Amino acid sequence: MTKTQRLLELVQLLRCHRYPVTAQQLAEQLSISVRTVYRDIICLQQQGVEIEGSAGLGYLLKSDGHLPPLMFSRHEIDALALGLDWVSRHTDAELKSAAQHALAKIQAVLPEHLTHTLDHQSLLVASRGEALFETHLPEIRQAIHTRNKITLRYTDLKEMTSTRTLWPVVLGYFDRVRLLCGWCELRQDFRNFRVDRIQEIVVSNELYPGTRHQLLKRWKDYQQARYPDYR
Repeated sequence: MTKTQRLLELVQLLRCHRYPVTAQQLAEQLSISVRTVYRDIICLQQQGVEIEGSAGLGYLLKSDGHLPPLMFSRHEIDALALGLDWVSRHTDAELKSAAQHALAKIQAVLPEHLTHTLDHQSLLVASRGEALFETHLPEIRQAIHTRNKITLRYTDLKEMTSTRTLWPVVLGYFDRVRLLCGWCELRQDFRNFRVDRIQEIVVSNELYPGTRHQLLKRWKDYQQARYPDYR
């Protein structure tokens, strides 16, 4: 690997991390010495790349405005195409449209040899047999992002109907069911609700307390406590 290739790989690795990553971790992923990582970091900083941090604390890429466009390997193209194909086949109209637009944007910036890879995919997603109940999904996703409480009229598997006020946190896309997870004010605990069993949903103007990230962390901790193998 030439020095130029190594510097580009280092930048790509830093792009993948939202939090500081140590020189030791970078060295292991690039199969180079820690000392070389330090030299390369200094070299990139001298060229105007905004990398913050220090030895022992780790490094973080603050801005990539001076960097070349993000490029993908053939395997990364395969993974992106497969994932976007799944979304376009197995979700509601809003996400399907978003997936198609995302694929078009990726295709527009790829070099010709990778565009050929994208156009001639050998990895396919099977079409589902029956249509799933996709009503309510866009408003649920919006409420998750904006922290709005939602009120559900819900019928469970025992055909018992109840009204719940929920702090929505996660929308799970399983092969044959969509699952809404959130903090239930009635039960004062996290609960799961099948979207196809929601009879009615009202998005409140009231926001739940705290931030979305805090609620998501609480939910993940709850999952980890119940299911130790959860990741």
